[in-house]
Amino acid sequence: MGSERITIFDTTLRDGEQSPGCSMNLDEKLQMALQLEALGVDVIEAGFPVASDDDFAAVRAIAKACRKPVIAALCRTLPRDIDRAWEALQDAAHPRIHTFLATSDIHLSHKLQKTRAEALDMIRDGVRRARALCQDVEFSAEDATRSDWDFLVQVFTVAIEAGATVLNVPDTVGYTVPEEYGKLITYLRERVPGIAGVTISVHCHNDLGLAVANSLAAISAGARQVECTVNGIGERAGNAALEEVVMALSVRRDVLPYTTGVNREAIYRASQTLANITGHEVQPNKAIVGRNAFAHESGIHQHGMLSHRCTYEIMTPESVGVRSTNLVLGKHSGRHALAKRFEELGYPLGRTELDKAYKLFTKLSDQKKEIFDEDLLAIVRDGLTHIPEAYKLRALQATAGTSMFATALVTLASDDGEMTETALGDGPVNAVFAAVDKLTGLNGRLVDFRIHSITGGADAVGEVFVQVEFDGVIQGGKGASTDVVEASARAYLNATNKVLFAQRPPAPAPIETRC
Repeated sequence: MGSERITIFDTTLRDGEQSPGCSMNLDEKLQMALQLEALGVDVIEAGFPVASDDDFAAVRAIAKACRKPVIAALCRTLPRDIDRAWEALQDAAHPRIHTFLATSDIHLSHKLQKTRAEALDMIRDGVRRARALCQDVEFSAEDATRSDWDFLVQVFTVAIEAGATVLNVPDTVGYTVPEEYGKLITYLRERVPGIAGVTISVHCHNDLGLAVANSLAAISAGARQVECTVNGIGERAGNAALEEVVMALSVRRDVLPYTTGVNREAIYRASQTLANITGHEVQPNKAIVGRNAFAHESGIHQHGMLSHRCTYEIMTPESVGVRSTNLVLGKHSGRHALAKRFEELGYPLGRTELDKAYKLFTKLSDQKKEIFDEDLLAIVRDGLTHIPEAYKLRALQATAGTSMFATALVTLASDDGEMTETALGDGPVNAVFAAVDKLTGLNGRLVDFRIHSITGGADAVGEVFVQVEFDGVIQGGKGASTDVVEASARAYLNATNKVLFAQRPPAPAPIETRC
């Protein structure tokens, strides 16, 4: 088989963003897209342009900014969708129209109310229209793994005849298992006329925890493009995790003789960038990028590691960009060293951002003896937000006790000047949130509250993630400080500012998508 190249199609910004709480604004999408380009993915699926004006603007901005990878835009097989996708891709150096239609009888009957014959006509017309606009056209048969196999042969035959260059066989609901999926890919390769001249792609969801295993089985059966997301985010249980697919191909090249164009040492940086943007931290035991992925606590394991690290590590932390030590800066470090370390972490800062980061860094170094990479990432999360801040935290004071109501005094700054309010609460954090609501005029309901210590020690920075509901809209926020109450206030205010930023002229309602 040789060492064939597998195309890595990243859909973090499309399918991944559909994960609850993982929505991103334009600046955040652009930041992540540039990180994906640096990671070396082959295709970036930038969004679903017809769904909303925001999605359209994001696809257009990414198409302009990212010149190396293919930029794909998703659309249904409808003329309006296809034309809108192509309009968004006009400035792309390497555009791809990605069109889809459900092919399982479940979806055809209950969702689309279409017959199989009508579906074939829609696929033929949609792919033809897309190919007339763009030379690179991908067609996805949504819910392929629950579709009739012989009907899939008809579907992909029609798509190829209409001009598709990539055929995607999605496991939309995470239903299949590796052996079955491999047989399906083989079945299609043997029976679809002309399939040897196109790329077979797979897009697996993780509902049964088999997304990566299914993707690897499909590669062994002949698929040459894998659709995946950073940290495995996505609808429901998520998608195949990019980092797991790439490192499985790298570590087990003896049984999977394939290569990718991914810069493996940039994997951890991409993972952290996404976690910082969405506020969804990676689970500690997550493969490849989790905090414990290269941790060894067992005495037997530690003894083995000291003897030879290969006893309990099948890859090195450095191979995916994880530093063996995190202590890098101290109180007397200068701007140049700080700028260099931020760049190494994946955050090249301009002059204005560096000035702000340095000010936060010096403030933190007065409170802590040791500054870790995690502390610097917290500065990025909390201090260098890309959301315009309608309100900024100027000061807060909170008191609490076992025999008294908690009280908070909060001062916020806005374009109208500084304002101060007091409020009571069940605890100091609740009182602070109530005071912020009074000052902003919004009424938030806390849905989720998570806090963890970024680094060790009594002077550790606490990082808070919140999910807050404002009039039916749930928004995430994040904040960090050596003071837990202050970190909570910053997280809540971050969510508030996101809501205010989003309150612009309404865009068309997002269209539910699957793949």
